[in-house]
Amino acid sequence: MAYPDSILYKVQKPARYTGGEVNAIVKDFDATTVRLALCFPDVYEVGMSNLSVPILYDIVNRRPDALAERAYVPWPDMAKAIRDNGLSLLSLENFRPMKDFDVVGFSLGAELAYTTMLEMLNLAQIPAWAADRAEDFPLIVAGGASMFNPEPVADFIDAFFIGDGEDSIIEFIDVYRDWKNGGRKGGKVGLLKRLAAIRGMYVPSFYEVKYKDDGTVASVTQTNAVAPEKIARRIIQTLPPPVTSPPVPYMEAVQDRGVIEISRGCVRGCRFCHAGVVYRPARSRPQQEIIQAADEIIENCGYDEISLLSLSTSDYPGIDDLVGKLAERHQGKHIAISLPSLRVTPGSVALVESLPEKRKSGLTFAPEAASPRLQKVINKVISDEELLATAQAAFDRGWTGLKLYYMLGLPTETLDDLSTMADMLHRIYGLSRGAPGRRPQLRVSLSTFVPKAHTPFQWAAQDDEETITQKQRHLIERVRVKGIRLSWSDAKMSLLEGALSRGDRRLSKVIYGAWKRGSVLDGWTELFSWQRWADAFTEAGLDPAFYARRTRPFAEVFPWSHIESGVTEGFLIREYRRALAGEASGDCHDAPCQACGLQELIDECAASLTHRISAGASSQPPPSAI
Repeated sequence: MAYPDSILYKVQKPARYTGGEVNAIVKDFDATTVRLALCFPDVYEVGMSNLSVPILYDIVNRRPDALAERAYVPWPDMAKAIRDNGLSLLSLENFRPMKDFDVVGFSLGAELAYTTMLEMLNLAQIPAWAADRAEDFPLIVAGGASMFNPEPVADFIDAFFIGDGEDSIIEFIDVYRDWKNGGRKGGKVGLLKRLAAIRGMYVPSFYEVKYKDDGTVASVTQTNAVAPEKIARRIIQTLPPPVTSPPVPYMEAVQDRGVIEISRGCVRGCRFCHAGVVYRPARSRPQQEIIQAADEIIENCGYDEISLLSLSTSDYPGIDDLVGKLAERHQGKHIAISLPSLRVTPGSVALVESLPEKRKSGLTFAPEAASPRLQKVINKVISDEELLATAQAAFDRGWTGLKLYYMLGLPTETLDDLSTMADMLHRIYGLSRGAPGRRPQLRVSLSTFVPKAHTPFQWAAQDDEETITQKQRHLIERVRVKGIRLSWSDAKMSLLEGALSRGDRRLSKVIYGAWKRGSVLDGWTELFSWQRWADAFTEAGLDPAFYARRTRPFAEVFPWSHIESGVTEGFLIREYRRALAGEASGDCHDAPCQACGLQELIDECAASLTHRISAGASSQPPPSAI
């Protein structure tokens, strides 16, 4: 039963809740054995722009014995209407309450989504705490990039998917189906024991965490014999076919276009980048598969824009040839092609120039650091000449805006590094004087560095608010040009992200306390309230600075020590030491294999390392020598 019109007439954007989209898959709910609710903890138009749910939606619904339906968090006005009218959160396909499903799964790609997950569970009338859910409630599972440290939400979740989910979701459904058809032998614990045997699945209730007197983790150990000592990340070596018939929203989504993941992973090895580690290695989709997928998406969905998605689109082998073939194939059809992630090179500007139906409103690049010293620290080296040449190429070709992403608070950063940034911004803007038409604008977005689990900077401290404010003022004093606009991330929001990204299980009380005080959709600036979180930390007797602003010794046991990304701790330590010494390491694109640990898991990486050793190409010690 759908939400009544009497409610939908009164809320903002009722199309968020009506379903019935083109390509939506509606199966016979009661006749299907395994029923999954795929939940994205953000509003509909944001969730419909994310690729993770459509991938799993497609895989599950291809099976005759399973179905997947979608749910997104309602905006606060609709959430209030649901509660006031005694209703429950419904799926968008069959309009069934979440508690009617066998499994409710959350895609958690960001730490600030945790309270929103609790909001969705509460609207679904499902207890938040795993220990409070009896056998008649759905199994609650989660996956996504932020789940490489699942501990802050471990007390809410029954089982986690660690790594690529395309294979593990199939095994998961097989196990659940057999358990259900076999009379649910052993109850929920019996099911969890079976799930724990799947590579890449983590059952947190089978592990005990002990703490030292100083508040750090003493140990994480199994309490059930079926649980592995380490949970190994699931990695698929060949990307499955892309989704070409996703549901098409009736209202405008944030990214209102067809999306093709042309590659997964990144070769660059930036030391601050979480995605660069947990999505390793780089795996590219065959060109012909991409071209065919574009044809099918246009035919099935009616989109007039195709986005070629990757962490670094410029690094896709033969990207120029791919774009040229797509442009030629759809010539005269008014089909636009977008490239969301480009390297800072003049060639990237030329590549964008070759796109059909291009709009010259603005280009975006992410240098992250300006001084040569700091670039070596983060292992993202972009010469002044290259950045200036890229800006000049953009301005000469009539682009009216350039947006640059930098970070504040990177490890070892000094005010001199920021002065170098200010000087570079002035030099870039100076190049725009001769641009045709109106003078372009330079927008600079500065995000606060957040140390992330499984990266070389997982041991580093986050700057405190006073230091970040000092650095912001330093830049403001040195960048006084009307055509250069600076913007900042919220310092409190960055502190919270830093605490959650390196947090332990005790933070579940903080997350719950913040949600009880009204925190939801914390990634939305207009809804974020630091005071709610501060009160929740105080109530739990915890300090966010303990998690975010403390340098960790190498000997410390991390809360995520039992989760393996495939990249060894020895490699990460070596990279952190090289960062502190101001030494770049190169990357998988233009340097010999770094022996990060994936050579033990990935055939291509093993072959690359073998070639390096046989050629004597590197004098760096392997991680085991650190």
